[in-house]
Amino acid sequence: MAEIDARLREDVHLLGELLGDTLRAQHGADFFDKIELIRKGAKAARQGSAAGAEQLSSTLDSLAEDELLPVARAFNQFLNLANIAEQYHRVRRLDPEEAEPFEARVLPELLNRLLAAGQAGEALARQLGRVEIELVLTAHPTEVARRTLIQKYDAIAAQLAAQDHGDLSAREHEQVRQRLQRLIAEAWHTEEIRRSRPTPVDEAKWGFAVIEHSLWQAVPSFLRGVDAALQAATGLRLPLQAAPVRFASWMGGDRDGNPNVTAQVTREVLLLARWMAADLYLRDVDQLAAELSMQQASDELRLLVGVHPEPYRTLLKQLRERLRATRAWAEAALASDVPAGPEVLHDNRELLEPLELCFHSLHHCGMGLIADGALLDCLRRAATFGLFLVRLDIRQDAGRHVAALDEITDYLGLGHYAEWDEDTRIAFLLRELDNRRPLLPAHHQPAADTAEVLATCRVVAAAPAAALGSYVISMAGAPSDVLAVQLLLKEAGLQRPMRVVPLFETLDDLDNAGPVIDRLLGLPGYRARLHGPQEVMIGYSDSAKDAGTTASAWAQYRAQEALVDICQQHQVELLLFHGRGGTVGRGGGPAHAAILSQPPGSVAGRFRTTEQGEMIRFKFGLPDIAVHNLNLYLAAVLEATLQPPPMPQPAWRQLMDRLAADGLAAYRAVVREHPQFVAYFRQATPEQELGRLPLGSRPAKRREGGVESLRAIPWIFAWTQTRLMLPAWLGWEAALGNALQRGEQALLESMRDDWPFFRTRIDMLEMVLAKADAEIARLYDRRLVSAELQPLGAHLRDLLSQAIAAVLGLTRQSQLLAHSVETLESISVRNTYLDPLHLLQAELLARSRLPARQASGPLEQALLVSVAGIAAGLRNTG
Repeated sequence: MAEIDARLREDVHLLGELLGDTLRAQHGADFFDKIELIRKGAKAARQGSAAGAEQLSSTLDSLAEDELLPVARAFNQFLNLANIAEQYHRVRRLDPEEAEPFEARVLPELLNRLLAAGQAGEALARQLGRVEIELVLTAHPTEVARRTLIQKYDAIAAQLAAQDHGDLSAREHEQVRQRLQRLIAEAWHTEEIRRSRPTPVDEAKWGFAVIEHSLWQAVPSFLRGVDAALQAATGLRLPLQAAPVRFASWMGGDRDGNPNVTAQVTREVLLLARWMAADLYLRDVDQLAAELSMQQASDELRLLVGVHPEPYRTLLKQLRERLRATRAWAEAALASDVPAGPEVLHDNRELLEPLELCFHSLHHCGMGLIADGALLDCLRRAATFGLFLVRLDIRQDAGRHVAALDEITDYLGLGHYAEWDEDTRIAFLLRELDNRRPLLPAHHQPAADTAEVLATCRVVAAAPAAALGSYVISMAGAPSDVLAVQLLLKEAGLQRPMRVVPLFETLDDLDNAGPVIDRLLGLPGYRARLHGPQEVMIGYSDSAKDAGTTASAWAQYRAQEALVDICQQHQVELLLFHGRGGTVGRGGGPAHAAILSQPPGSVAGRFRTTEQGEMIRFKFGLPDIAVHNLNLYLAAVLEATLQPPPMPQPAWRQLMDRLAADGLAAYRAVVREHPQFVAYFRQATPEQELGRLPLGSRPAKRREGGVESLRAIPWIFAWTQTRLMLPAWLGWEAALGNALQRGEQALLESMRDDWPFFRTRIDMLEMVLAKADAEIARLYDRRLVSAELQPLGAHLRDLLSQAIAAVLGLTRQSQLLAHSVETLESISVRNTYLDPLHLLQAELLARSRLPARQASGPLEQALLVSVAGIAAGLRNTG
């Protein structure tokens, strides 16, 4: 097996050594020796040593109650440090003979390939300038690391960078080591898990912190690279206001099943975003005012500032005063509803125009080199983030709108909206949308739930258009779901168009997405209210929970094909919004490959997708890593637009229909139809405990009930903790196994070789199966599952082995990921630290479930630390 890069191994070793020094200093040599005994036992056990397994088990069994938490913390901390080293390694300084990483080459190589394929340079530059990618940052109920700890981890990465210079003196090396030692000690002495649930506002602040500490630096750096690649390939420059990637957020706007997200919370988050944006621009403008002390200026600039020896500073100081006024107003408005004064910035042009005037003046006067420095970076940020930092989406369940309208129609004496059929609903909604009078009298006093829906609509109506993204309707299933939101927004006083976006989530809803949008686009007056593309959100999480990933992936693909065709027939632009999670079971996986595997025509210069929780941290938490991932997004969207993948052959579609049918039947036979499944799930995994832990602002369940009541994230998370990874693969064992038995190996191989959609699904399946571990899952069963349910656990592990055999049969490998030895080695190294955490977690769960006891104090804290450590070790949670 290929070894991990020596420099990465050195970094991991150094951080582990410094953590060991911290453990000795805090807990003594005996405790450190015990940790080493556990680690060595786990390593030996992984290599097949029965004595190692016995040593590991006995050492963990002998731990005193007060040792459980520090042992869990030690292994959790090591896995986090390994993540930091691995993340930094992806962006470390290259030796002269090393090739640039794929992420740095992907865009220049694509541009050259497109030119070679016959694309004209001007057309290519024009298309690149028109690309619109929006990454929607969402809160994560399983993101457990505290913000203060994440900042320490970032500082550790910065010190790894500081030591990555061959010309450091011995004294400088020692200084770096001391700073690392101090940071690791600070991290160790900081509680890694929050004591109370974060509020939605806390989650929004976490998202703002990612922008402040990483994306604010990454975006201008990314755009410099894009500009350089475009110039090298075509001789043309990226337009000054081009913003191929922008950011939106659900944090503080996603009220689907989260009673903690209220209209007041949404208003507060919108104001906090304005405050943060003004504050960040103030720092930029302060720097620019200090730097731009030049006297030469264009007539246009002088006309604006008058006679002044330092015209740039004069103009920038005027902008600075307006930014200060904006920040002060936003802060005051958080406390009470105060009107904005004339100095407050409302339109992004007010921010951009003085900056552009300085930029053009400097170029006009022969100082382009100066203009292309910090001023250009500030302009790029203003084009990307604007005055509102991120566009806030609003999300609500369709049922809440139905209930609100039901109350309203009942109050008006019109009957019960909830009982009307679809045609009656549509007729009523269209009539009211065209009616100029208000729907409700001013004195109407709605019930609490309806009042909250209407209050949210009033917040939307009062907010500037540029502060908001889309209004997403979860569990949408009919045209009336869209019209209902439009009517409620009209009633709240919304005077401008807003994208109202149906989210199709279940298998049936995905199959029905095309007909719903077809009818919607054909309704009288609807097109006049559209004002832009028809946005449709494709749900990955709930569709996979409903049907398994085999059937849901194919349903998502077919739904997109249908939507592309329907919008073309209606001559309406389509914007698909992909609700992808961080894990394979929720549509996750490498974004570049995923975008290139979408149906032809579905990525037409526009792409919108969610980025979730800990994946935001892994993909965008460090500026250089963020640049890499932004490059991947841009290159994939540009390629999918200009060189879309081929249409699937009829034989591929027919086989995919069979695979989906077999996968659906096998998945539901277990999850829906097996009488013991829910009981087994609750015993074998930490699902019940996850609901009690302070993981996120949103409840783990939509309502009381079985698996169907669970949110997709904790459903995936619970199986990830036990390493069975069941939702990501269940169904594929039957789908692929049956196809191979029917003699369809050659057809499967041609699909994998020539159809990006199928290849990406198999690659993601192979990755998740490589992380799955039947022995670890068996360990949880032995400790936690009652005797009558253990045969079901054995059956599920047998299905896992069938899934592995089917993938190996298809790929003709002797081992999963045999083609990616570095990934295999990375998983192998982590297992040494993960195995003790799994054993420890199973023991903690068993203790917390004793009749006389519930997890509390150190026991609950140790359990949560084990959850965090396993999530960190696997690099994904829900």
